[in-house]
Amino acid sequence: MPGPSVNLHHLVPRTYKGTETVALHRICHSKIHAVLSEKELRDHFHTIDRLRSHPEIARFIKWVARKPPTFTDRHHSGRRSR
Repeated sequence: MPGPSVNLHHLVPRTYKGTETVALHRICHSKIHAVLSEKELRDHFHTIDRLRSHPEIARFIKWVARKPPTFTDRHHSGRRSR
C-alpha cells in the first residue's frame, strides 16, 4: 500500500469527485500527471487499461520495467504546456 515508493492514484481525479484509487509506483504516478490533464484523465484515461494504452505512458512503462523496484527518477519534468 502507500509508502515511500507507492502512491494512490485516483482513476477519476478528486476534483471530479473520483473515489476509486489504485496503488502506483510514485514515478509512474508522476508521469501520468505530467502527461495527462485532469480532464483527459476524467474523460479518457480513467482505467488502468486506458492509461497503459496511451503511447507516452506505454513507452514509459516499458522503460521503467527494466529498472529495479526501488528506482526513483531524480529528474522531475513538469506538466507539458497545453
